[in-house]
Amino acid sequence: MSEVPPSVPGATLAGSQEPVAAAHKPVLVDEVVEALAIAPGETHVDGTFGAGGYTRAMLRAGAGRVIAFDRDPDAIANGPSLVPDSRLTLIHERFSQMAAVLDAEGLAPVDGITLDIGVSSMQLDQRERGFSFRDDGPLDMRMSQDGPSAADFLNTADEAEIARVIRTYGDEPRAKSLARAIVAARPLTRTAELAAVCRKVLGWHAGMKTDPSTRTFQAIRIHVNAELEELEAGLEAAERSLRPGGRLAVVTFHSLEDRIVKQFLKVRSGAAPAGSRHRPAVAAGPAPTFRAVAKPISAGEAELLDNPRARSARLRTAVRTEAPVTPRKAA
Repeated sequence: MSEVPPSVPGATLAGSQEPVAAAHKPVLVDEVVEALAIAPGETHVDGTFGAGGYTRAMLRAGAGRVIAFDRDPDAIANGPSLVPDSRLTLIHERFSQMAAVLDAEGLAPVDGITLDIGVSSMQLDQRERGFSFRDDGPLDMRMSQDGPSAADFLNTADEAEIARVIRTYGDEPRAKSLARAIVAARPLTRTAELAAVCRKVLGWHAGMKTDPSTRTFQAIRIHVNAELEELEAGLEAAERSLRPGGRLAVVTFHSLEDRIVKQFLKVRSGAAPAGSRHRPAVAAGPAPTFRAVAKPISAGEAELLDNPRARSARLRTAVRTEAPVTPRKAA
């Protein structure tokens, strides 16, 4: 997720003394709305409400109802003031649980689902949430504000596990050296402390284009929030929740996320490689449940000038077919 919440006179974010930031559109919002092809009166799901940017765009496009999910209690608490619209239903839950919630409330199937993956600017810009190395704050990083924090993980995990997380989710070539330095510096309780360790190990000087802490902070955040597992479960939930002809739009911000979405849609659209004389064709699997409708879309030059955070964003879209939900593999 990458958006800045709109300005509401006199308003502050829940759990913060800082005023709500100046208005800014969420990434690729026009492209998302176009892909959703919203017809008047339709029901759409915003699986990652954040500051409500996609929800507002859906409602402006004519959606009759938007059901917005978010695991962050602050996002839900801020929702009514950020999007004061009777057509909005806010649900404090992970988007991976949308199918169960929609079924239980008699709201499924829906006409469209949008997922904006990752951390929101609203979370990044609140130093007390501990997501960013730019401002010192508690080493937290929990989107849902419950469960083990980043500090809990870094202060209790062994060196090998810390190295694995940094290498796997941050693609950091010096993960072992970082893990060793983190263990030596324990206990760590502040984002500035972790950033200092990263900068010492990796080298840093004023004016560097990218802070060397970036990959490590990303990796730990993804691990603490089980973001990739949540995405995989969320895509399956979307498959179960969309009506035939319903549209799915997913915005990702790094290759790990995009790879999961790409592979999911490849498998669910039946785009398996054809057989050859060297490799016989495999038996046909379940009928395709999605039809990919376009190549992935990236932000244009105008949006990049307006919002540099859009640089790594990628939008993938698909349409639900009439095929039954893909059976789950036995554990």
